[in-house]
Amino acid sequence: MKRSEINRCIKEMEELVRKNGFWLPPFCNFTPEEWKTKGHEYDEIRDNMLGWDITDYGLGNWEKVGFALITLRNGNQNNPKYSKVYAEKLLMLKEGQHSPMHFHWKKSEDIINRGGGTLIIHVYNDDGKEQLADTDVLVNADGRSYLVPAGTGVELKPGESITLWPHQFHDFDVKPGTGDVLIGEVSMCNDDNTDNCFQPPVGRFPKIEEDEAPYRLLCNEYPAAG
Repeated sequence: MKRSEINRCIKEMEELVRKNGFWLPPFCNFTPEEWKTKGHEYDEIRDNMLGWDITDYGLGNWEKVGFALITLRNGNQNNPKYSKVYAEKLLMLKEGQHSPMHFHWKKSEDIINRGGGTLIIHVYNDDGKEQLADTDVLVNADGRSYLVPAGTGVELKPGESITLWPHQFHDFDVKPGTGDVLIGEVSMCNDDNTDNCFQPPVGRFPKIEEDEAPYRLLCNEYPAAG
């Protein structure tokens, strides 16, 4: 992705967040220059990859396949320094955009429509070989449990949520005509380096063409503490 595209995505998500009355923690607003002054008191952000994350899954077409997200809080099960056992994210999915099919090896998560359009999540079971099974899928949504055929698109309107379990395949789309969606995620600790299984395989973090200065640093770009 071009840095100019990333900057634009972040500004669009900031506007969607404001529109829906959600307030971000201070570190989400740090400029690259401010990050150069931040010492070890901010190591939790660096070590657990809190903050901005824009991905096109290595496919080079963010408007069609991608996600903009912010990790607001996160523990680290591989580092005893961080004993928090949960994570929270905020995500933006634009109308006409798609986030590819995947499951998590360890993480269970609640996906919540925080505002905007109608979110569609297609669900499948893992067949045990990291492929999509044709068996019925158990849906747990806002206190209701029920079965749906494999590949069903579960619709979430603002305020509605679904629980996604390890090895439960899912993707993300927006119902046409309903508008961009602000998505919340409340989950077990998040590790995007080791806990994602995409079908078919895709990348996770984009290569960046530096065509302009960064507006915000991404979660894998912070300078080390001085």
